[in-house]
Amino acid sequence: MAVYALTGFSLVSLLSFGYLSWDWMKPSLVADVAMDPMEKSPPPAFARPPHIIFILTDDQGYHDVGYHGSDIQTPTLDRLAAEGVKLENYYIQPICTPSRSQLITGRYQIHTGLQHSIIRPRQPNCLPLDQVTLPQKLQEAGYSTHMVGKWHLGFYKKECLPTRRGFDTFLGSLTGNVDYYTYDNCDGPGVCGYDLHEGEDVAWDQSGKYSTFLYAQRVSKILASHSPKEPIFIYVAFQAVHTPLQSPKEYIYRYRSMGNVARRKYAAMVTCMDEAVKNITWALKKYGYYDNSVIVFSTDNGGQTFSGGSNWPLRGRKGTYWEGGVRGIGFVHSPLIKRKRRTSWALVHITDWYPTLVSLARGNLSNVPGLDGYNVWPAISEGKESPRTEILHNIDPLYNHAKYGSLEDGFGIWNTAVQASIRVGEWKLLTGDPGYSDWIPPQTLTNFPGSWWNLERLTDGLRKSMWLFNITADPYERYDLSDQRPDVVRTLLMRLVHYNRTAIPVRYPAENPRAHPDFNGGAWGPWASEDDVEEWEGGGEPLKSRNKKKKCKICKLRSFFRKLNTRLMSNRI
Repeated sequence: MAVYALTGFSLVSLLSFGYLSWDWMKPSLVADVAMDPMEKSPPPAFARPPHIIFILTDDQGYHDVGYHGSDIQTPTLDRLAAEGVKLENYYIQPICTPSRSQLITGRYQIHTGLQHSIIRPRQPNCLPLDQVTLPQKLQEAGYSTHMVGKWHLGFYKKECLPTRRGFDTFLGSLTGNVDYYTYDNCDGPGVCGYDLHEGEDVAWDQSGKYSTFLYAQRVSKILASHSPKEPIFIYVAFQAVHTPLQSPKEYIYRYRSMGNVARRKYAAMVTCMDEAVKNITWALKKYGYYDNSVIVFSTDNGGQTFSGGSNWPLRGRKGTYWEGGVRGIGFVHSPLIKRKRRTSWALVHITDWYPTLVSLARGNLSNVPGLDGYNVWPAISEGKESPRTEILHNIDPLYNHAKYGSLEDGFGIWNTAVQASIRVGEWKLLTGDPGYSDWIPPQTLTNFPGSWWNLERLTDGLRKSMWLFNITADPYERYDLSDQRPDVVRTLLMRLVHYNRTAIPVRYPAENPRAHPDFNGGAWGPWASEDDVEEWEGGGEPLKSRNKKKKCKICKLRSFFRKLNTRLMSNRI
């Protein structure tokens, strides 16, 4: 049996706060057949297609919203959620690119080739161009489409840019991590560049403006210049609250009593983002959009606990397949919801927004077969049962294989060394290495992470490669039932096999030195030539060329950057 080392929080205190459930042996049936994602629901009875505002925050932890009991002030989010529908059985992906790709395509990442890691700045990779995106479907339905914020779906060629993937306008960053004021991003020592773009041009003139404010102001400007009589879709992908931890001083001052510096800065960033959402909501009302609008709020993955975030009482953090990495904050606020002011426990996944929003827009889904998402609007608006009964969290064949996993441990059905996770009905199965597995309360103490007195750690069971939980009865993943319920384990392993048969090859090419911002005027942006694109898409490997002279130039570039990085590192030392 696993042994837990817990200091500062007793078992009794956890029970008194409702953090543990004893009904974890309750039997349940595993659904054998999932509903068809293309199964039609009756169209909503709206007079006009609604305006859609989708707000996505970055690295906001499950605990880091007021209505989840946080010490962080989020009055706007609390009010919008209270007046709408809170989604408390809502799932996202554990890191940035996968969540964004599944939102935009309505497909699991095994079906887009993005099942491993993120798209890195120097990779010749992007969201597959054969995918019809959510904004493209909304354009077909007559919507004006706009994106503000973080893209992180690739940019090595112009065809990958947001304005080529369905957005009429774009203001934001292409990479995954930039300074909130200078918009600089370094992808390793000496590999730094500016990353703020207006459409397909570099927005040098916006440097110095705090991104959370800048993005909210842009949304207001878009609404002011558009007619509320015409449907509009705005995708607001805040950079907040991803690192670096930067916030205007006046917000940090509110949390001056917090001893932990990272938590203090993080809290300030969350509250600042909350006020930006308030300004967006105010603009919707001011310019006549609100009464016919749908606001969706979602996080992109779990919080990074060592950068101020908290997923308490869930297990794990960003980058893991424990609930702390994949259960998100989500709610829908709209005057068009039939049953408002309630909490929904309907199972919802980030892939579901694609068919849901296209259906709300009265768009056509018949020409996009193979979606993994479902139309969950009846479940959200009317309280009906969710059409979703299972979620494939992921199968990543490239992730480091678990040392103690094997095909034998997987009953000859599945190699448990492979990182994978799936939820079917009440049951959740994890194989391989799911990632960091501790339970971490909000870090308010001055010396954390230097001290571990408020961290509950799993000190046994590290030789495992497979876990089974009844998530309904045990949402905090404290009781592994894989030994007690081998029948359920076998069933879920077979579902993994089923999904794996539908997976396409992983797209994770080698980095290319020509992506260096120094070759692009000091900014991150498209860098691949037409010859490169033709060669790679014809089956050739990146960094290889039919032209020997061209290949030699690449070798020289590699050598140059190795020497440059060595000098930079030696200077730092």
